[in-house]
Amino acid sequence: MDVQAAREIGAGIAVIALAGVGIGLGNIFSTLVSSIARNPAARPHVFALGMLGFALTEAVALFALLIAFLILFA
Repeated sequence: MDVQAAREIGAGIAVIALAGVGIGLGNIFSTLVSSIARNPAARPHVFALGMLGFALTEAVALFALLIAFLILFA
């Protein structure tokens, strides 16, 4: 197996984490909308927690992309 082919396979495996990130973000925002619709008075507290969850989940996506790029170009 060629080294470049192994790098591309490794980068593809590293990017598989993005599927979980997409599912997680959809889950976070669907729960956020549902909870605000049920209790609008709790919006400030729930919205802040939703944005924190979004930021942490998005960080996982950025780390996965960083690893993929490091595998490809380092």
